[in-house]
Amino acid sequence: MRLPETLPCIALAGPTASGKTAGALALAASLAPHCPVEIVSVDSALVYRGMDIGTAKPTPAELAAVPHHLIDIRDPLHAYSAAEFVADATRLIAQIRARGALPLLVGGTMLYFKALLDGIDDMPPADPAVRAELEAQAAAIGWPGMHAELARVDPITAARLAPADSQRIQRALEVWRIAGQPLSSFHTIKKGAEDGANTAVDALFSLEPEDRAWLHGRIAQRFDAMLDAGFVDEVRRLRARGDLHPDLPSMRCVGYRQAWEVLDAEAATGALDLAGLRERGMAATRQLAKRQVTWLRSMPARHTIPCDAPGATERLVQAVHRRLADEAVA
Repeated sequence: MRLPETLPCIALAGPTASGKTAGALALAASLAPHCPVEIVSVDSALVYRGMDIGTAKPTPAELAAVPHHLIDIRDPLHAYSAAEFVADATRLIAQIRARGALPLLVGGTMLYFKALLDGIDDMPPADPAVRAELEAQAAAIGWPGMHAELARVDPITAARLAPADSQRIQRALEVWRIAGQPLSSFHTIKKGAEDGANTAVDALFSLEPEDRAWLHGRIAQRFDAMLDAGFVDEVRRLRARGDLHPDLPSMRCVGYRQAWEVLDAEAATGALDLAGLRERGMAATRQLAKRQVTWLRSMPARHTIPCDAPGATERLVQAVHRRLADEAVA
């Protein structure tokens, strides 16, 4: 296969359980005779160390088969923002190309894709002093009271947050107090023409189900496999550290949040409600998948591959090969 002189950056997106990992590995293997491939993870959960089972992190064998980036780069105690992802991914794409390899971005965190494709305004960094003030105020009036304050200064952000969402309320008020601007003003996506951000990715391929029931079945199979692999024990180990809590971004990841709540209940009652965890975990994962598909449908430039069609992986490989061949001719 003839490749373009300058290797493009290919992105592969899709909802959870749509087959992105298998598709990416198959694509890398198909391109190996022509050029090396390096995968950049576009996943806000895979960045965390010690969170392997509940994130469906690629296995050691899969990680060894193709170089992977942006996996296991954060302790669960520390957050990782969309702005940090854009900076890291942009740097990695340039480095991978400089090595003569093709960058393959793979994941389902649509905010990261949006930020990389369209750009996103920089928000002020966290300020420990301001956070301490906000926590003291919250201790006095409660988070619903803090939510009411947020509604006065940033009604757009307040409207999308629950009154008990302490983490996001605190961040929104922190931004207001540091910058004097509402958080919603920083969420304005820049036009790619302004900063060239849209040149980071040359083609976006998307694995999307035509039958939602098929994806729901895959989600159920995956969650059951996680439970069988020791997901509850993984969350027990994270809780046992003593420095993590359920309001952290890492512990708010789908599955982990529900497991933490079930383990809280076990501590109070002595009974572990595995059936309840399974039901709530799968429901939250289905909701996540629905949001991911909605995001994808707002990206008209994507090339869609039905992930529930026979031979979906082969169709993905063929579509990418055609795109590369077309660019080589052009």
